[in-house]
Amino acid sequence: MPRSIISVARLGTPWETIDPFLVCAYHLDHYPPGNADLGPVEPPPAEAGARKPWRMYFGQTVPGFPAHPHRGFETITIVRQGVVDHSDSLGATARYAAGDVQWLTAGRGVVHAEMFPLLDPLKPNTLELFQIWLNLPARDKMAEPSFKMFWAEDIPRHVEAGVDVTCIVGTLHGVDMQEPPSPPSRSWASDPGSDLAVWTLKVAPGARWQLPAALGSGTRRQLLFFKGSTLTIDGVCVDARSAIEVDCSAVVELVNGSKEAEVLLLQGRPIEEPVVQHGPFVMTTLDEIRRAYEDYRHTRFGDWSWGVYDPNHGSKRGRFASTD
Repeated sequence: MPRSIISVARLGTPWETIDPFLVCAYHLDHYPPGNADLGPVEPPPAEAGARKPWRMYFGQTVPGFPAHPHRGFETITIVRQGVVDHSDSLGATARYAAGDVQWLTAGRGVVHAEMFPLLDPLKPNTLELFQIWLNLPARDKMAEPSFKMFWAEDIPRHVEAGVDVTCIVGTLHGVDMQEPPSPPSRSWASDPGSDLAVWTLKVAPGARWQLPAALGSGTRRQLLFFKGSTLTIDGVCVDARSAIEVDCSAVVELVNGSKEAEVLLLQGRPIEEPVVQHGPFVMTTLDEIRRAYEDYRHTRFGDWSWGVYDPNHGSKRGRFASTD
């Protein structure tokens, strides 16, 4: 195996990631048309032992994740297809859709709901998204919570010779393209030395591309190859549904196989601090986890003013974000 490939592993559920990332969840649900309540027109599939084409998750009427808490890390939600309705204990709401990204700094604590309204009553409502959990260093785990929208039209893309790169955070060095939106101020991504990058790559069948080196010393880079057939990395053929860590101190050649390939690239300098995770909380010690549960019981991390725990924003509204 060439020096450029550090490790290859199969993608599980969820996807295991490398420091400073914690985990990545990938959702692909082929929902049916929506009913008047923005839920599915038919009941959830009940096949035993088979992979279901769509899931309600914890939603009862509308699919999704009703109000739940977080502390000590950030979520980066990248929507590829479908619509997400956000509501939180800070009083913020948003509706975002294919191509948009939401960056939520949970910090000292936030409660939010992520619902997937089925807005089209006539056609299927496919939902596809990544949710990446990015760790916060100990100094920022109790930062003020906040959220930020990266709208699709503000996220730079670079297309060349059969390769389409979307740079959600981190610059594609050596290429003349607009700067990505700025991450939240207390994010690890805002640290000048973090060398953080989150990119999505689409590679046409047979296309060849030189993945540029990272600039930072000590940076790690992982390629989550989730769609396609095979991808040859510096001469080594890797099957789809693989997590590949590569040495990012040098250029790495990617050559695609017979089907369009899709890759999520995660890169950053490790935080290299203890990680203790329990449920929705990620801290550095078990005592801090206990304190998180205690604080949540007493404060609920703010004021949940939405009346229900699974709010959606109706059938008429387009993409928006409000912090009122």
